[in-house]
Amino acid sequence: MGILVNIVSADPEALEEIGESEHPVEFWSGIEGRDLDRRKFISLHCLLTGDALEEAEFAYEPAYIAGGDGPMVFCIPDELTAKLASLDEDALEDVGEELAACEDFETSGLPVEDIQTWLLELADLARIAESQDQRLFIWMHPLLT
Repeated sequence: MGILVNIVSADPEALEEIGESEHPVEFWSGIEGRDLDRRKFISLHCLLTGDALEEAEFAYEPAYIAGGDGPMVFCIPDELTAKLASLDEDALEDVGEELAACEDFETSGLPVEDIQTWLLELADLARIAESQDQRLFIWMHPLLT
């Protein structure tokens, strides 16, 4: 089973709307991905913020869970959004190389170039969120096979 992921920039009050949406990037600025699970975001968070694993795990508890086999929504902490928004392209490429070596990314088989492209897109989205006084939300929906 895979995971469909939408990461969107939205007003904090939009949490429930995002959770009930079938495809959030149609309504909010955002990017799509597959198989970017909670552990991968925690790895990114720890790498960029220096937070301990336990602390980061707590920060990535679902903020909204739809009924049945529906999606879950997580809030990206403002600290990570700010860090992503502050990094230039060279720094993001370096972070992508470090992430590719993390166990959660390494076992996924994602090429370093794909991770770097995702980080560049995520950083652009973080800049949008900061400029519009919004938050980043991760919408995850399991793909049933």
